[in-house]
Amino acid sequence: MAIFLVTGGAGFIGSHLTDALLQAGHRVRVLDDLSTGRRANLDPRCEFILGDVADAMAVRRAAQGTAGVFHLAAIASVARSNEEWCGTHRVNAAGTVAVLDAARAVGRVPVVYASSAAIYGDQGAGAINETARPAPMTAYGADKLASELHAAIGFGIHAVPSIGFRFFNVYGPRQDPASPYSGVISIFAARIAAGLPVALHGDGRQTRDFVYVLDVVRHLVAAMALLRAAPQAAVLNLCTGHGTAIRALAQVIGETTGGAPALQPGPARPGDIRASVGDPARPAPAAAPARLPSSRRSPAPARGSRCHGRCIGSAPRP
Repeated sequence: MAIFLVTGGAGFIGSHLTDALLQAGHRVRVLDDLSTGRRANLDPRCEFILGDVADAMAVRRAAQGTAGVFHLAAIASVARSNEEWCGTHRVNAAGTVAVLDAARAVGRVPVVYASSAAIYGDQGAGAINETARPAPMTAYGADKLASELHAAIGFGIHAVPSIGFRFFNVYGPRQDPASPYSGVISIFAARIAAGLPVALHGDGRQTRDFVYVLDVVRHLVAAMALLRAAPQAAVLNLCTGHGTAIRALAQVIGETTGGAPALQPGPARPGDIRASVGDPARPAPAAAPARLPSSRRSPAPARGSRCHGRCIGSAPRP
């Protein structure tokens, strides 16, 4: 039975990941400061450590005895990263370095971490693949790009294997619509259900690539198995390849819930990207022969959307 550390494990994505690891028979240790996560999201079997991911010694202590680290802790807010530049950099960039350094210190254990589609900036129309030149438009995107660079250095110099996933727009249960950092789907659904108007940033014709949280978790787990079998450093999109306009999204949610959304266009936010759709076609990293996890159908906002994360491997086994 392996022990895995999950930073940010009490949050939206992290808590689903801890559930999957426990279900696979592993032990789970969570490091979270509960600034956005909730202890109630966690199964009681998780070992919980209240701590700051940017505290290098705290991360190192938490990583002791683990077989790998899933690094999801972040301040995942574009607006906040622009307003609190230094503070969010400490968590989003320095926190990743603390995790990589801890992984090195406890035996060069593998790290699977969250990057972001924000590293691409506005690439124009069309699906974006991993060879696109990064052009972040926000401090958040810049910090995620810095994390990728440090992960590459961590493998090249210190032999710490890692896979970073450039998350597009993740949605699903436990996404808090009351949080200013929550995803647009949970916010829209809550407002439409309450009969409230839906505020749009701009004209609502921006496109986004929505991927279901359980699809994300499946590929995070598969990535850890891959790294344990074939150490490497890689970054991959985690996307569906299907774009949904924000305005159309509100209409679909309205149809699903039986509501009639009242749309309120407003000014675009600084750093907002017009089109953000990923290309899921890049081959997976080289690895020992392994079975691709089957691609399940996401209950996606745009009809027929599927998740095509390409990380090969199987889930870690007890």
